[in-house]
Amino acid sequence: MIRIRAGALRTRTRTRATFRARVRAGPLRFLAFPGDPRRLRRGISLGLPTLWGAVAITYKLVCPLAQETGLGARIVTSAVFFAVGTALVVHIRHTLLRELRQMRKIAHAAQNVLLRPLPPRVDGLAVAGGQLSADPGAGVGGDLYEVLTTEHGVRVVMGDVRGHGLGALSTVAAVLGSFREAVHDEAELAGVLRRLERALARHLRERSRAEHPAGGGAEPDSPLAEEFVTLLLLEIRPDGEVVALNCGHPWPYLLSSTPGPRGPRGRVERLDGGEPLPPLGPFPLPADLPLVRCGRLRPGEALVLHTDGVEDARDRRGRFFPLHTALAEAVRVRPVVPQALIHALFAQLLRHAGGLPADDGALLVLANDRRRLVVQQGEPIRQPAQRAT
Repeated sequence: MIRIRAGALRTRTRTRATFRARVRAGPLRFLAFPGDPRRLRRGISLGLPTLWGAVAITYKLVCPLAQETGLGARIVTSAVFFAVGTALVVHIRHTLLRELRQMRKIAHAAQNVLLRPLPPRVDGLAVAGGQLSADPGAGVGGDLYEVLTTEHGVRVVMGDVRGHGLGALSTVAAVLGSFREAVHDEAELAGVLRRLERALARHLRERSRAEHPAGGGAEPDSPLAEEFVTLLLLEIRPDGEVVALNCGHPWPYLLSSTPGPRGPRGRVERLDGGEPLPPLGPFPLPADLPLVRCGRLRPGEALVLHTDGVEDARDRRGRFFPLHTALAEAVRVRPVVPQALIHALFAQLLRHAGGLPADDGALLVLANDRRRLVVQQGEPIRQPAQRAT
């Protein structure tokens, strides 16, 4: 008995499901289930213009006043059609605005997944990141950054994809996805970089096949061969030591303080690790990838990573944005608050450029506010950046 009833119930359920599917596929799909708000709004959006059009046509064909040729009758007829036309324009505008708001919500959610918001603190470091996209309305462009805690220390990536705006999003997604996996799997920073190189090469091959299909299994020729990504990889170890691998990216700035007769004074220093490696994409990485040692990030100090779109922003006279001067003004306020620093820098950049810059720009600030830092005995206070042996 139980099995028969269950079978009958399943049969009735399938029958109802089939009926609903047929009704939804039929001409009455908007009226079949008025409880669904999406279908109800869709039915209204299609029904109202049809109703207004029917009213205008009925008035013109049936109403005796519309058949008269007098001035008063013409004025009334014109007013009726003007009212119907205005209502249609307002309705279409309202529908488009609603769809635009929905599309922006979807785009914002997708952008947050791609370039997700950074946590305010990562293993004793205060962190903040921000980006200005060259495309109005886009929150993500061709720049990328991420900060993750691993068993090897805090690992950071800052990158810049050739081009800007929404066209570079797929490359950003490929590089960030590979980085988020590789930093936990690879014990050495060089292994992370090689994983990113392979992921970028695979992504460009797939894009090339999709955009420029070629027969016979041959590799297609496409402008994607000129695509490249500049990258800066950092590893901040538990004792504060900072090591880096740089592939054609600007070196970061170090914000610190020096003692003075009137108290501590802010200091801005650009880390110089020598000639960087070539960007990822056009050329293969060399067999040897020596780490660049950048000293230690001590309590109270901060690192500012940026893309070249920040320094390359120009004003109306063609002058570049003075990032070093802007940082020097910002570090007068102690201690450094990463989020406030990014807001101040972007405000100055927008004033300098008179609006959105011509290229995407990104900033990433990592401030060390750890209370205790392990320092090896006999280690100097500041070490210049040097390549590891």
